[in-house]
Amino acid sequence: MPREISLSDVRALIGTQMGVSDWIIVSQQMIDGFADATDDHQFIHTDPARAAAETPFGGTIAHGFLSLSLLSAMNFNCLPKVREQTMGINYGFDKIRFMNPVKSGTRVRGHFTMADARFRGAGMLMVTYEVSVEIENERKPALTATWLTIIQFDPKDRPEDG
Repeated sequence: MPREISLSDVRALIGTQMGVSDWIIVSQQMIDGFADATDDHQFIHTDPARAAAETPFGGTIAHGFLSLSLLSAMNFNCLPKVREQTMGINYGFDKIRFMNPVKSGTRVRGHFTMADARFRGAGMLMVTYEVSVEIENERKPALTATWLTIIQFDPKDRPEDG
C-alpha cells in the first residue's frame, strides 16, 4: 500500500487490507500509566505477584481499553495518508469485542481492512475499518472492532465522482 493516496482512490479500496502496523510492546509501565490515567487500578492490571497467584493469566494483563486505545498509534503507523486530508476525526465504533487478554510484556499489532467509505457533506468522508489487534504467538486476537473515522478535506478537493 502506498504511504499516500488521493481522495479519488479511496472508494476503489473498499474491501482491501490497508495495512498492518509495526509491533508495539505492551509493557507493565504502559499498563500502570493507563491505570493512573483512568483510575482503574484493579490488581489484574497493576499487581504482578497477585495476578500471577490469583488469575489464570500468569501475571498482569492490559486493560481492554488500553488495547483499544493503541489503535490510534497503529493507524498512524501503517495506514496511508489521504493527500487532501486537513484533519482526521475518530467517529466511534459500531462493534468492539475483547477476545483475548494482552499479557504484560507481549507485543501487539493492528490489521486494518477498509470496509466502507462514504462522502458525508461537502468536505467529509466517513471511512469504516474492520480492525483486529493481533497478539504475537497467539491464535486469537486481543480484539476485533468496526471503527468509524472521518476524513475532513476542503470541499473543492472532492472528486467529481464522489
